[in-house]
Amino acid sequence: MIKFENVSMIYEPKQQNAALRDVNIEINRGEFAFLVGESGSGKSTFLSLILREKRSTEGAVYVAGQNLNRIPSWRVPKLRRDIGFVFQDFRLLRERSVFDNVAFALEVIGAPRAQIRERVPEALKLVGLEDKARRKPTELSGGEQQRVGIARAIVNKPSILLADEPTGNLDRKNSLDVMNVLDRINQNGTTVLMATHAHELVSDYKRRVIELSKGKIIRDETSGSYMPMTTVIKQDGSRELHFGTSEDVAAKETGQDAPAQDSSETKDGEQ
Repeated sequence: MIKFENVSMIYEPKQQNAALRDVNIEINRGEFAFLVGESGSGKSTFLSLILREKRSTEGAVYVAGQNLNRIPSWRVPKLRRDIGFVFQDFRLLRERSVFDNVAFALEVIGAPRAQIRERVPEALKLVGLEDKARRKPTELSGGEQQRVGIARAIVNKPSILLADEPTGNLDRKNSLDVMNVLDRINQNGTTVLMATHAHELVSDYKRRVIELSKGKIIRDETSGSYMPMTTVIKQDGSRELHFGTSEDVAAKETGQDAPAQDSSETKDGEQ
């Protein structure tokens, strides 16, 4: 479904540190994967290449068997119709109703009114907002606004859903609501790739974890946590599991600070 072959992305020819360097990975149809890593690790660049917002400097990016570097610009809009995208900051039309916000994704591609009347209620039901269709975004909580954004992303029934920090502005409860929606969408067969800093969500959901650091993939686990688990062998021969890399654990043992991780647990005020 999504495949990176020897992909590098260098924005400046003389730049030492590439946004992505020699990335090789494949995400299969129907998978749910978390994309994690510190700020600046390459997550946003990774997603932008799948959307063909940019072409990779080296290597090839494939989506549904198509080499995106070889697709002419005029074909990119058609490609993107099969990819839904969820933003951290919702990006809703504040003066239009929930129904109209979701319908907008179909209107811009010229969908007939009959299809809009059928698909918008379906999408709103899937995200649990069928009773809020006539509300304005300003009348909803942050979590509900994000679910409107998800409905808009899936109303065209894409085979891939990309989510860039979808819980970054939400509290724990609303974050779980959004995750449950994404989980239902994935169970319906949609491939979901979610970039996130949300430690607890990644560890709770136990899905595939792809970790980037300085543009390179340093970890790919089929059922992982936000931080890797390291086995420490004690002096008496017993074993203990600790969150973090061996370097993180060693730093804790010596009393030094391990590298800080970002958190997404910011509050989301009710409207």
